[in-house]
Amino acid sequence: MIDEINKAVDVLKNGGLILYPTDTVWGIGCDATNEEAVKKVYELKKRNDSKALICLVANDFMLERHVTSVPEVAWDIIDITDKPTTIIYDNPKDIAKNLLADDNTLAIRVASDKYCQYLINKFKKPIVSTSANISGSPTPKSFNEISDEILKGVDYVVNLNREKKNGAPSAIIKLANDGTVKIIRT
Repeated sequence: MIDEINKAVDVLKNGGLILYPTDTVWGIGCDATNEEAVKKVYELKKRNDSKALICLVANDFMLERHVTSVPEVAWDIIDITDKPTTIIYDNPKDIAKNLLADDNTLAIRVASDKYCQYLINKFKKPIVSTSANISGSPTPKSFNEISDEILKGVDYVVNLNREKKNGAPSAIIKLANDGTVKIIRT
């Protein structure tokens, strides 16, 4: 696993794209602070950049580094949820501008998968995590269902968990600093 982490980190540091197993589905990833790398993800997915992407952080400390004010209820959700849950936060900071939604929000998940946690900790920055498919196409249920276009469009494919079936996509909850809570996906 160490070798796979080092190879992926090298690609991320150079602005490249990786294909990697996450705590939910196989994801296309890049440095969430690098606008050019984020642009490559949108191009590969053939996705309009007005549709924001999710990014993963390794831990609570990294979350606090990239969100101006984490609402108290977010900590409760993170602590009690038993499935991967992405939370949309107001006023993110130190993130690629083209990763943000039009309303200056960002979808962030604290990774629960050990590989993802190690990878992000070693990289020391958040990593984009978007499903490994062209926009509008179904999310692959396993590595074997990932299209050749995606496989050829990334700079590195992580060689771990390729036989594992994907879990469900994460739940998504939007938490506004004014206390508003909106369930986007369960």
